[in-house]
Amino acid sequence: MAARSLWRTRARLLVVGSAVCGGSGSAFIASSEDPSRTLKLCTNIPVRLFRNTVTAASIAFDYEYSLSGLAEGSSERAKVKHEVHLRSAQKLQELCFKNGGIYIKLGQHIGQLDYLVPEEYVHTMRESMLNKCPVSSYEQVCEVFKKEVGETPDKVFAEFDPVPIASASLAQVHVARTHSGEKVAVKVQHSHLTDSAAADTAAVGVIVNTLHRIFPSFDYRWLLDEMSESLPKELDFMVEAKNNEKCLDNFRKISPHIAEYVYAPTIYWNLSSSKLLTMEFMDGAQVNDVAKIKKLGIQPYEVSKLVSQTFSEMMFKHGFVHCDPHAANLIVRPSGKRNIYGKQKPQLVLLDHGLYKELDFNTRFNYASLWKALVFSDANAIKKHSEKLGAGDDLYALFAGILTLRPWKQVIDTSVDHLVIQGTKEDRSELQMYASQYFPQISELLRRLPRVILLMLKTNDCLRSVNNELLQGSSLESFLIIGKVSSEAVLEAKWSEKKSLMKWLNVWLEGLSVEARLWVMQFALWVLQVRKALTL
Repeated sequence: MAARSLWRTRARLLVVGSAVCGGSGSAFIASSEDPSRTLKLCTNIPVRLFRNTVTAASIAFDYEYSLSGLAEGSSERAKVKHEVHLRSAQKLQELCFKNGGIYIKLGQHIGQLDYLVPEEYVHTMRESMLNKCPVSSYEQVCEVFKKEVGETPDKVFAEFDPVPIASASLAQVHVARTHSGEKVAVKVQHSHLTDSAAADTAAVGVIVNTLHRIFPSFDYRWLLDEMSESLPKELDFMVEAKNNEKCLDNFRKISPHIAEYVYAPTIYWNLSSSKLLTMEFMDGAQVNDVAKIKKLGIQPYEVSKLVSQTFSEMMFKHGFVHCDPHAANLIVRPSGKRNIYGKQKPQLVLLDHGLYKELDFNTRFNYASLWKALVFSDANAIKKHSEKLGAGDDLYALFAGILTLRPWKQVIDTSVDHLVIQGTKEDRSELQMYASQYFPQISELLRRLPRVILLMLKTNDCLRSVNNELLQGSSLESFLIIGKVSSEAVLEAKWSEKKSLMKWLNVWLEGLSVEARLWVMQFALWVLQVRKALTL
């Protein structure tokens, strides 16, 4: 009887508790400014958290169960591990698509981590995350327009295509025509993304922290910190519009020698808001569409050089860097000028200026000095500037390896093409082996480095991927450009300091030495190109 009475009491308490909680929740939803939106958030967030938990548990269990009892280094273990990697990557891909928003952004980042993540994850994410993002319905687009400008798209514009031409993790783009007849691209933020972003970041945080506790070597907490800081800026399109204009202004003032070859679309401020961005429509080829680039009369090799030059100037001289230069954000079109062979010179159009990082003077100087040392195989300078950037005296060689995707012995090799990656299967296998072998050390290095340098790593990964698409491997010319621009930035920084006559003379002599070494490397490049041409 006592047990039955206790059970009934518990049941009543459960009913009363549910009623109170349900009533409180209902009252909270009803009293909010937008009850339907609040209800949607209150139901969606727990569902996403549940999906996260199930996916993380499923992946962790798959690794533990499938690899249990298989000898380390055996062919059977390698085969099973490949299968588990593939299954897990597909589970993670499915989770990102179901949850959308920042999860897509996370998937895109994973797709660029060649140096850290197994190849199965990289390929799965890279093939899907850029071109298969979820699309908001036209009704949802109209909802955003009404909240932002008080009218539907067909009233704001003379023409508005309800079908987007592109969709990304945070927004999608529609083609429209203004009432004055100008063709424009309208970037519309996915509805309710601002409201769910903080909760989604927290939910991802729960999973990442849980996985870190289970697998200590898996430490992506730095990525969460970065997302928490950068996401609010990316969700404010006014910040993006200002970044767009500042980027072009920097090229005009600091890098006028290539300003006419770098472009960003004009912003229509009167038709833009924090969740709507109207800009000049850009025609051209996506930077990885080699066939279309050739049809435009442009050589992919020239595009690769321009991409390297553009981002070297941003990193080493401007200190204001576009940190999301994946293929969908880089458009190539003819500049109207021709090279000495009569081929069209390319113009690079930069899109999506939501994610930028500023490098302070010391960080920019040390980062430029490090790249200068990498190109010139200067082991002492590599160690010195790696330590100043936070790698420590024990992980500087690993840091150099991550930046160049080359083992230390090759980083300090004095041959002119020591940093060039051919993009062969052997190269990829070697990189994956190093990533697997040094996973704990890589995680520790990423934890140590300042977040701004982590974003530079992400930018390097994006650019490396673009160059691989254009040239099927890295280019010696690209490294010469990096060496030249980084050296110029270092010398400019040294010239700007007040110094004695002796120091002035040292800087002048260093400049002569750099010019001589770059000339020798350029000559060696020319010899290699001639040899290659003669063997064809």
